[in-house]
Amino acid sequence: MALPYIEDRIFENKDFTLEPLAKAIYENCTFIGCNFMSADMSGIRFTDCIFKECNLSMAKLVGSEFRATLFDGCKMLGLLFDDCNPLGFAVSFDNCMLNHSSFVQMKIKKTIFKECKLVDVDFTGSDLSAAVFKDCDLSGAKFSDTILESVDFRSAYNIHIDPSVNRIAKARFSVNGALGLLEKFKIIIE
Repeated sequence: MALPYIEDRIFENKDFTLEPLAKAIYENCTFIGCNFMSADMSGIRFTDCIFKECNLSMAKLVGSEFRATLFDGCKMLGLLFDDCNPLGFAVSFDNCMLNHSSFVQMKIKKTIFKECKLVDVDFTGSDLSAAVFKDCDLSGAKFSDTILESVDFRSAYNIHIDPSVNRIAKARFSVNGALGLLEKFKIIIE
């Protein structure tokens, strides 16, 4: 059964916990100040959409599609992005709180994370090639068997990455950020 097609709409201050967002294909739509907390967004497709100052925490994303989608100022705690349909997955995040979310084994090359809180986010097995973490807090973020080639970590902080279990060729770090690469060795730098 084909999903309905909705385009060029603005949804403002809607509470989708009371009345769920219709399963559809949303193209060039903007969601402003909407509440999706714990909502079932499974199987919905978003293309060229913007989520601004929305709460998507703990939303169910099984088979959801996000193509060229921007999240701006959103609260997105505990999201399992690895449940999304990987086909065409392309997102960017600006000033979002993504704590306790998961991107396990996702191909998210060139993804932009700008001024985001990424506390305890799991990037295990992901391909983050050429991604940018601009002014992001990576406290407790898990990187294991992760492709981090050409990633820009220069302004990120609280970075702890084991170079022996990740591919980090040409990744860029500030001097302070590079110290997080040595943590595993338990050496003292004074």
